[in-house]
Amino acid sequence: MKLYIKYMVSLRCKMLVKDELEILGLRYTKIDLGMAEIVGYIAQETREQLRLNLLRSGLELLDNKKSILIERVKNVVVEMIHYSDTLPKINFSEHISEKLSYDYTYLSNIFSEATGITIRQFIINHKIERIKELMFYDELNLTQISYNLRYSSVAHLSNQFKKVTGITPSFYKLSNKVREKNLEGV
Repeated sequence: MKLYIKYMVSLRCKMLVKDELEILGLRYTKIDLGMAEIVGYIAQETREQLRLNLLRSGLELLDNKKSILIERVKNVVVEMIHYSDTLPKINFSEHISEKLSYDYTYLSNIFSEATGITIRQFIINHKIERIKELMFYDELNLTQISYNLRYSSVAHLSNQFKKVTGITPSFYKLSNKVREKNLEGV
């Protein structure tokens, strides 16, 4: 039996879910972002206790099929952008469609209806967050970041970054360095 869990987007969340399942004596075969595969049947009382325990940690057990599908789309995007060493060579829409075995137009329509933004905008927002993270750790230059996140050029990355954040990547990086220096002086 598969359980779908909202806001489960990090390795820390996976560990938390694993711990909660073990506390309740539930055996599992797999725990992924947004999903845990349980062995056998879960009594309603145990399911409710799991729901409450997860809720205390900021996670939510999903029951609605559309909510589950939307959360699965989000998890594919987060995994693809934040936890994958390389992005897929195919279009993001094809990748999401293949991973979830649904028509992309259908996924896009229910995602937009439920979240108020398109899947494309959700992907862009996560790419910008990933760019910020990579610039913060200063391990890659903008050319390398642009290549890794499959931008056509550094100019395209910079334009999209500025459109979303209101500042250029260079200014963002500079402001982080100034912030670091100010913190060192404290």
